[in-house]
Amino acid sequence: MTQTKDNVNPSEIEKFSAMASQWWDTEGNFKTLHQINPLRLNLVDKTVSLSGKDVLDVGCGGGILSESMALKGANVTGIDLGKELLDVADLHSLDSGVSVNYQHISVEALASQKPEQFDCVTCMEMLEHVPDPVAIINACSTLVKPGGYVFLSTLNRNPKAYLLSIIGAEYILGMMPKGTHDYASFIKPSELALWARQAGLTLEDSRGIEYNPFNKSFSMSDDISVNYICVFKKTV
Repeated sequence: MTQTKDNVNPSEIEKFSAMASQWWDTEGNFKTLHQINPLRLNLVDKTVSLSGKDVLDVGCGGGILSESMALKGANVTGIDLGKELLDVADLHSLDSGVSVNYQHISVEALASQKPEQFDCVTCMEMLEHVPDPVAIINACSTLVKPGGYVFLSTLNRNPKAYLLSIIGAEYILGMMPKGTHDYASFIKPSELALWARQAGLTLEDSRGIEYNPFNKSFSMSDDISVNYICVFKKTV
């Protein structure tokens, strides 16, 4: 790994690394990631037409989104600071036969090495787990080519998001382990849009992901009050 002052919360890395072996268990702790992955993938592919594109997946974890984008024909690089997670991603890639270039490096370090090298950068459910999300956004902007797209997903900071994503999802429905999220680290869409604009990114679209507890399914919607994805285009 490139030596740099990494923008990382060690306890967050340890938390997810401890569950690394369960990453590809579609009924395990990461079941929700598997369920919402098709929604994210479709949004990315619809926006950039992934086939033949050079794509970077920041905070790739065990590679769920990375592999699915590679299956669409993209040349995918996945980066994470959780070594155990990358080991799982590499092993699954070997088993599935889906080629992804996984690297144990921070996004800031990669940005200093490969500015404007990617057609598309994705960073899903990571910003709320790092000490300095602004630095992550700046690095993503540096890495994407002019005219390219950056996809950022996170959780809104409001009472509804707290009730649904922490009390509901973690403590009542058990959709993810207790303690997965820290409400204080949630990010309002207005904050995300401001930080992105300051990094030279223009907001093109924003979509919410909603959960229906009756049929236990997720869908994309216009409601960004809880879990949301923003699509940005590099304009400078």
